[in-house]
Amino acid sequence: MGVKAVIFGNTCRSEVAACTHKLLAALARHDVEMLMERDFLVFLRGMGVPIDLFISEKNLIDYRDYEADLAFVVGGDGTFIHSAAKVGRRDLPMIGINAGRLGFLTDLADSHIDEVVDSLMSGKYTCMERTLLRLHTDEKVYTDFNYALNEVTVSKMDSASLITIHTWVNGKFLNSYQADGLIVSTATGSTAYSMSVGGPILMPNVPAFIIIPVAPHSLTMRPLIIPDTSTVELKVESRSNHFLIALDGRSNVFDEHISMRINKSAFTIKTIKLEDHNFFDTMREKLMWGSDKRKYLKKGYDDDDKEEGCADATAK
Repeated sequence: MGVKAVIFGNTCRSEVAACTHKLLAALARHDVEMLMERDFLVFLRGMGVPIDLFISEKNLIDYRDYEADLAFVVGGDGTFIHSAAKVGRRDLPMIGINAGRLGFLTDLADSHIDEVVDSLMSGKYTCMERTLLRLHTDEKVYTDFNYALNEVTVSKMDSASLITIHTWVNGKFLNSYQADGLIVSTATGSTAYSMSVGGPILMPNVPAFIIIPVAPHSLTMRPLIIPDTSTVELKVESRSNHFLIALDGRSNVFDEHISMRINKSAFTIKTIKLEDHNFFDTMREKLMWGSDKRKYLKKGYDDDDKEEGCADATAK
């Protein structure tokens, strides 16, 4: 029996169309059966991709009911996170092709699609297990997929007042954070929202969670790393009597009487790692570690040239 691949993609960025066309052609050369959601097919068709050469009507899926051997995601990290929720418990290896911006999860360039597909079909890859967070409420009020690959975030509803987030770890009281919000992040999520508010970067296979306040009232409130076997309990006080809870950006409004427990999911998401690709290379490239913009500011450039030089350096 041949390989069956499901392809997810961003339907808002024009760059995704050409990238997906390359991927479809590469998979077709290996006789891979391809599955796709209808809205993504309609998007690609509207962008001029000859999608009907690759995907037949019988291969259109509902993300709640399909079977495949691996999943491709074309877009940025947001698309990957959204697609991870569609993969859910299927134990389906995922690989991301970057057609977005930063791209820590979708870290493979579209220029390497042929090599990527060749490596996959010849078995030159390994799978990395990535931990998810599970949100539990006794009232079962969360109305969406209650798991997060990156982070669970509690945040205030209005722009004026702080909220207080009472926090326990394994039944022991940790702190009452007065802040705009609080993030509980996985190691995978350490390069997402957590990093943007000053959290540490963890390698994806580090068995840890990060608890980090967003704009805390006290500057002494620092990020805390805890084992991923921990259970975090949260209770919120808010002047509006409500707060926002977001799992990888999927948000709901909760009443302040709702208590939450966050712990490690019983299942993981598998991401594909190619043999010649590693996390340190991704960090240097995406965060431009070691870049020296001064080499672009050569004598004789006018001010506009200098700005362009810096912009080019940043884009790389």
